[in-house]
Amino acid sequence: MSVSQRRHRGLVAATVTATLALLLSGCGVSIPSDPDGTLETVRGGELRVGVSPDLPLVEDAEDRPSGSVVDLVDDFASSLDADTDWTVATEETLVRMMEEGDLDLIAGGITSDTPWLDRAGVTRGYTGIDGAEGREIVMLVPLGENAFLSALERFLDEEAGT
Repeated sequence: MSVSQRRHRGLVAATVTATLALLLSGCGVSIPSDPDGTLETVRGGELRVGVSPDLPLVEDAEDRPSGSVVDLVDDFASSLDADTDWTVATEETLVRMMEEGDLDLIAGGITSDTPWLDRAGVTRGYTGIDGAEGREIVMLVPLGENAFLSALERFLDEEAGT
């Protein structure tokens, strides 16, 4: 392929990309997006979080859960100017609740080999969480809520590292 052909291909690719960006911006579509609006609903409102006890990451206390993951999620909620509403249950119950629209996030001792991959969006694995003991801890979000997932991962990248 000649230099002029490569330049032409590059110009065509750039033109197509720019055209798509303009078309999508005109439609009010942002990438990533949340079909159910989780990020915008949580921002300035309430983050509904489900946890399952896994010491020392999550401890079920009488008034509210505690532990390093709980603190991390509280900090994430604060970054969105949101209050945190906690639900403590088994992972299976929490995943069902999230599928039914009752939870925005599931956190705890969930690892990167979680069996919930087909029922929830999953963050990257994080090993920098206190008490993780080298495990890659992930958090679960509703399927398709990619703007919310991206905001959570940006926060976790800064706070817990990968």
